[in-house]
Amino acid sequence: MIKKDVLGIRDMSKEDLIEILDTAKEMKKIIEGEKISDILKGKTIITIFFEPSTRTRLSFEMAAKYLGAHFGNIETKTSSVVKGESLIDTVRTVERMKADVIITRHNMSGAPHLMAKYLNASIINAGDGLNEHPTQALLDLMTIGEKKESFKGLKVVIIGDIVHSRVARSNMWGLLKLGAEVRLAGPATLLPKTFEKLGVKVYYDINKAINGVDVVMGLRIQLERQKSGLFPSKDEFVRYFGITSERMRLAKKDAILMHPGPINRNVEISSEAANSGYSVIEEQVTNGVAVRMALLKLLCERRKNNENNY
Repeated sequence: MIKKDVLGIRDMSKEDLIEILDTAKEMKKIIEGEKISDILKGKTIITIFFEPSTRTRLSFEMAAKYLGAHFGNIETKTSSVVKGESLIDTVRTVERMKADVIITRHNMSGAPHLMAKYLNASIINAGDGLNEHPTQALLDLMTIGEKKESFKGLKVVIIGDIVHSRVARSNMWGLLKLGAEVRLAGPATLLPKTFEKLGVKVYYDINKAINGVDVVMGLRIQLERQKSGLFPSKDEFVRYFGITSERMRLAKKDAILMHPGPINRNVEISSEAANSGYSVIEEQVTNGVAVRMALLKLLCERRKNNENNY
């Protein structure tokens, strides 16, 4: 049972994951139906993003509004943060405006955990540095669950810039907890061998990595987080690690293709593969709203129950 905050997949149990995914299925019915509910009537949801985002921030906004909550967004570039206000003072100010849930993205690993220590409001981690991106992993798990009968024994390969990817880390924890086999593939400079200690298989040959898998997940090359020289050029990356229709044929016949977005087309994934029938990239976007609705619902229910018990 998730408690006050959602800070990462690593600290969640298998039961937590199942509860969230089951709730997300119910939330998806709202999206596909009237797209309105009063489940969170009277609740206030605030997003504070210290890094750019389109999909994650907007999907949280839509999730809050679909559930009938009040919603606000703080643009940090035009907030008191630029005047030197501390992180804790900023979020405490937001809490005093009676925010029930604060969703944050920060370039510092552990920032949401720090906020959670000082606030009574619930914190949702929408990405912290190189640490985790739990809601992305949850929507990925939901998408896989819709397409595959079981996670147990499922073979999933995550390809690309692993070392800089909080998405890879959260997905890895979630998939392992649910019983899947996880493979990681990428250039040696972007995929340290030490990842094997976490229970995954590391590959430096993409063809071997994709062979016989059920799910292929590409990752964005995060040039903004990288030092120069980690790979010779984009052309070299495409040649050795780009996901193409030809390479997808090495996977199982019913394999699916995923990507957290935004995609650098014809770099991580060819346009042909991204637009194919086995691509579920657009479905991931819809499921992102459903998962975030589920988290808002569950957190607000926990808060209400705690208040009543008190």
